[in-house]
Amino acid sequence: MNQGQLFIASDHGGYTLKKELIQFVKKELKLKINDLGPKKYDPNDDYPDFVIPLAKQVKKNNGRGVVICRNGVGVCMAVNKIKGIRCGIGYNLGAAKSMMKDDNTNVISLAADYLETNEAKAILKKWLETNYSNEERHNRRLAKIAKYEKK
Repeated sequence: MNQGQLFIASDHGGYTLKKELIQFVKKELKLKINDLGPKKYDPNDDYPDFVIPLAKQVKKNNGRGVVICRNGVGVCMAVNKIKGIRCGIGYNLGAAKSMMKDDNTNVISLAADYLETNEAKAILKKWLETNYSNEERHNRRLAKIAKYEKK
């Protein structure tokens, strides 16, 4: 399993799934995970308040992150605004493996309204246990993105 600091954050829409995944990561995967909020359910919270700080911590610590909202899109868009973050939506096992192996994602986005808890656990596990391929073509593509981020 890929080591490094692991962070998790959500909004109210992903709050319940976030709590389930924290327990899964700690008890079943035996990994430490840092919960960046929300700490309590608030139906009026806004995901940028939690996932932008997560993205900054992932970048600062060369870690990995999990972000969750109802459809996975808003949190994905938000964290991808931070230079150096590569987030994809983990909508199934194949996507989870591919986004890590081919795209070296450092954040995965999950859709609480469209994934059963066991599906989300399996997707997260697959993403965490997959390593980047480091193939030349993937390195070339990621270098182009990094170059664009410097503009």
